[in-house]
Amino acid sequence: MSLHEIIIAGFGGQGILSGGRLIAYAGMLEDKNVSFFPSYGPEMRGGTANCMVVVSDSDIASPVLNSCSALIVMNNPSIEKFESWLKPGGILITDSSMVTKKTSRTDIKVFEIPATQLASEIGNKTYSIVYLLGKLIKETGCAKAESFEKALYSVLSQKKHYMIPEEMEVLRVGMDY
Repeated sequence: MSLHEIIIAGFGGQGILSGGRLIAYAGMLEDKNVSFFPSYGPEMRGGTANCMVVVSDSDIASPVLNSCSALIVMNNPSIEKFESWLKPGGILITDSSMVTKKTSRTDIKVFEIPATQLASEIGNKTYSIVYLLGKLIKETGCAKAESFEKALYSVLSQKKHYMIPEEMEVLRVGMDY
């Protein structure tokens, strides 16, 4: 049985909710049961945002999590809030360009990717989340890269489809980081 309980957290405007929606959609394309539960503050950009995504081979009891098997964080407040939610043996993926707080936990796998820096270097900060999602996909198997690409075509507006080949290259870099 496959069960992936994922929390993605950071500031509004970092692609937190879009990233969660893409993972859920990719899982759905693989005929898995999925849930997507977004949460954000009143600010559109700069406020806190997180989402809970469950991808499972079996029924999902609740979309609301109180623990997770994988955690992506893109700012210090998020690691402070959600680090303790990560189950032993879980996976922590951080944007090391933005997250300066280090975990003291030794019972989890930690991956630090300078996602914001990498995205800035190629001229598009919106790709930051995609680097981190690449690592999530590789380390958890929550979705296949091919399903993620199909999800991009379904979730992104038609006018942004020209970006998908570059986003897939960014995803692959994240997978291999």
